[in-house]
Amino acid sequence: MSDTISATRPRSGTRSGGRAARRSLRSAHDIRMLPGLTRNIPVCEVMDGAQVEMIDAASMDILENVGVRFRDPIALADWGAAGAKVDGEMVYLDRGLVRDLIATIPADFTYSARNPAKNVRLGGPHSIFVPMTGAPYLRDLDDVRRNPTLDDLAMFHKLSHMLPALHSSAHHIVEPYDHPISQRHLRITYSSMKYSDKTFMGMTTSPKNAEDVMDMCAILFGEAFMEENPVTTGNCNGNSPLVWDETMLGAMRAFCRRNQPVLCSPFVLGGANTPASVPATVAQLNAEALSALAYTQVIRRGCPAIYGHYLSTVSMKSGAPMAGTPEISLMNFMIGQMARFYGVPWRTSNTLGGAKTLDAQAGYESATTLSAVIHAGANYIWHSAGWNEAGMHCSVAKFVVDAEQCAMAYRMAEGPKWGDFDAALKAVPDVGPGGHYLGHPHTQENFQTAFFMPELFDNAPYEHWMVNGSKDTNARALEYARKLLSEYEEPKLDAGKDEALRDYIARREREIPAAEALNQEY
Repeated sequence: MSDTISATRPRSGTRSGGRAARRSLRSAHDIRMLPGLTRNIPVCEVMDGAQVEMIDAASMDILENVGVRFRDPIALADWGAAGAKVDGEMVYLDRGLVRDLIATIPADFTYSARNPAKNVRLGGPHSIFVPMTGAPYLRDLDDVRRNPTLDDLAMFHKLSHMLPALHSSAHHIVEPYDHPISQRHLRITYSSMKYSDKTFMGMTTSPKNAEDVMDMCAILFGEAFMEENPVTTGNCNGNSPLVWDETMLGAMRAFCRRNQPVLCSPFVLGGANTPASVPATVAQLNAEALSALAYTQVIRRGCPAIYGHYLSTVSMKSGAPMAGTPEISLMNFMIGQMARFYGVPWRTSNTLGGAKTLDAQAGYESATTLSAVIHAGANYIWHSAGWNEAGMHCSVAKFVVDAEQCAMAYRMAEGPKWGDFDAALKAVPDVGPGGHYLGHPHTQENFQTAFFMPELFDNAPYEHWMVNGSKDTNARALEYARKLLSEYEEPKLDAGKDEALRDYIARREREIPAAEALNQEY
């Protein structure tokens, strides 16, 4: 897929060797995971230094004078002990206290996967792509929109394992309706661990669910190992404007006490739960994120944490959330600057869209978002594959197309490669005016690695496209997904750990009432 992946294949200096390499490309897919991305292109900064300080000052003023509601007695007690002003559920945070706390968040860290070759670094110039999560529907291998099952979730975890630009198997990419909600987190976590050996996310749907995830991670990695190494990621959403609730804060404590990072994510619906202004929205969001980031350090100093957010703007015609708008791109650029100002890693969302199928709208919205987050310098790039219909469904076709787009963005973000500059220039006098480079030894040597060659976009002549069935991107993507799944080989868990995980799930499922009806819809 990517020229970076192909670079390790044996090179051939002959035309016959080039043809053999092309045949090899068609017959097998290289599924080796790309290393975590190290960006080598400039970030886009839309604010000058004075404007960054203006946002910082406005956010600190919100924290000091408007306050943040923490709907959680434990957090309120923690804040009082840390020296914050607490009045009922309202917490007023002095800027000096906030700065002191967030200064202890690591600027970067490394995620340990169960396959150490797939460890990835996060923060600074280091970024990873993570699939979407939370879809209550899927568009399946037959392009049918329906409720997902545990088998569908396993399918997406297998695809995550095989798509090189995805660095994580996430967690509940789709909601498995054939399992009780109260017990679902156990099966979701096991699926993430079983079908891929990349890093993964942990469920934070309740404090106890988060504790279960931590216990399962301890079985897989070891309690002592987790004390020193991040192995998973939690997500804690705020209730904008300026509220953090007991469920999210309890889950945050479960993760931070075990030294595992959480995404501190205000949920922005621009114009609805924030002011109808890009800079003012960023100021409020920044205050919300800082309040949660600071609390992670009240829980455990030095614990890794990630400045998070979910961004959308609201259509004033329908009230529906919108993706791919210019304002979202601007907010991503600004939030990137603020995260770098505080020296913390940051999360954003990627390849978002409101389209109902994999159509032009889906492509335009996703490409706009992808380009913006790469140029904004995002670190944890979530929802990078499959998102459609404002997150209501995960599309198999879009999942694999998005992953290839991430591979293309990865290649761009690496920047120009200068290693063969002198050798390539020597071809110019060899070819001379009016010639061509197709048969030149340098071209034959480098044709696989010089330029990205997408598999899912058709660049053949019209006649070839017709002969091959006139397939659109959706059809090609579904065909490709089926081919990948037919080639899938499970990265086997250690037998003892697998048995321990299954025993843990069986015990917890006996202890947790399956109160919710199966196939319950939201």
